[in-house]
Amino acid sequence: MAYILKPEPLTAATFAPFGDVIETTGREFYLINYGKTERYSDLAGLDTLENGGKPTISIFRSQPVQFPLRIEVMERHPLSSQAFISLERQPFFTLVAPTGEQPVLEQMRLFLVGAHQGINYRRGVWHHYMFSPAGVRDFICLDRTSGTGNNCDEHRFSEEILIEAC
Repeated sequence: MAYILKPEPLTAATFAPFGDVIETTGREFYLINYGKTERYSDLAGLDTLENGGKPTISIFRSQPVQFPLRIEVMERHPLSSQAFISLERQPFFTLVAPTGEQPVLEQMRLFLVGAHQGINYRRGVWHHYMFSPAGVRDFICLDRTSGTGNNCDEHRFSEEILIEAC
């Protein structure tokens, strides 16, 4: 029997166990550039320095998926956080599970990330790669490079886990 996941809207409160929602809604700002620019600072807790790591900015290009989508693997980064912001400012999905030795099926959550939101996974949070049914998507990724130690663990599922058409 398949375990079926359905998306829920992303809010700071619902995503708090997994990381930060990167957005300006409800956030304080201050004016810079002679009052022409609003600066929203410290929107996510980046954590990249463990074992000599350094912060890096990358672009990840994600291919579209077909639904129902079978979830076969999730990953975690035990030495750093990992943040994603859509360059196209289009909604996308993220599948997460709390930190632990492996993802727990009953604790997995599927979120619809809004067009004006990004996400920052806390160190050790299990997650699936970003996906969208509507075309190729580019994401700015802020994470860790260099340093020592393994920073990517994968878990392969034996259960059938499906995400239906969203």
